[in-house]
Amino acid sequence: MKKIINDPATVVTEALHGMAAAHPDLRVHTDPAYVVRADAPIRGRVAVISGGGSGHEPLHCGFVGPGMLTAACPGPVFTSPTPDQVQAAVASADGGAGVLLLVKNYTGDVLNFETAAELLAADGVDVRTVIVDDDVAVRDSLFTAGRRGVAGTLPVEKIVGAAAESGADLDTCERLARTVVASVRTMGLALTPCTVPHAGEPSFTLGEDEIEIGIGIHGEPGREKTRLAPAQDLVRKLLQPVLDDLEWQQGDRVLLFSNSMGGTPLIELYLAHGSAAALLTERGLLVERSLVGPYVTSLEMQGISLTLLRLTDELIEWWDAPVSTPALRWGR
Repeated sequence: MKKIINDPATVVTEALHGMAAAHPDLRVHTDPAYVVRADAPIRGRVAVISGGGSGHEPLHCGFVGPGMLTAACPGPVFTSPTPDQVQAAVASADGGAGVLLLVKNYTGDVLNFETAAELLAADGVDVRTVIVDDDVAVRDSLFTAGRRGVAGTLPVEKIVGAAAESGADLDTCERLARTVVASVRTMGLALTPCTVPHAGEPSFTLGEDEIEIGIGIHGEPGREKTRLAPAQDLVRKLLQPVLDDLEWQQGDRVLLFSNSMGGTPLIELYLAHGSAAALLTERGLLVERSLVGPYVTSLEMQGISLTLLRLTDELIEWWDAPVSTPALRWGR
């Protein structure tokens, strides 16, 4: 195992210290671990909070800031944050207008966030929870009952965070989150595995010319192992299940999000994005917004995921709204 670390047991804590040094516009806590906007709580504004296991950076802590998340809770690598982390983040972020928890559909994440939500509600906090389950690859996996929450989490956080920033109330923020969850789908593939620091060995194995279609962001098994093929064929394998899963109509406007799993270089990612955009155009879909980059990763895994979000005027307005976070910035 070759990694730029000191001790596998302290990777997350040391990374949070580095984040604090790099981003003075954030308040970074390590016991319990959470990251919050420096100007929070903002009175009268809905607090939008997410979190999950570390190793998927910049998700979620890299999306804390104006126009996106109010706070985020990082667990150990590929391990859910605890309820006390969520409670501490809410205590720092709650401006009195309610709290919306955005949770990827993994058993540990759902259990711990729901436990925190119950405790917060008992203390009088108006808290709602929305589960993200955009992965079309498998119905159940090692970590979930139902579909996994993967890269579709990013547009949920961006759109809801923008609405909250504008002063939208809790009902509106929750409605927007559920609208995006219902309209976003993702499929990914891996060329190589990743290595969790405390495990010290790859999370799965692939042959020299072998890939896995439908991989999860923790290295969970996908739909099939198959031979490496040209990019245009891989893109088609990813997009077809996404297109099959929702009733797309010719003329539908979409956001196409081409995501690196961590180790895929941008030259390959842009190549794949171009192939995906051309395929969607052939199908009569209008790619009105794009995002390309390593935003929802799996440590150093080489691979990509493709996410489609059906757009409306309302969703475009909130997607385009200004955002200023460590990992996503425009319009400010």
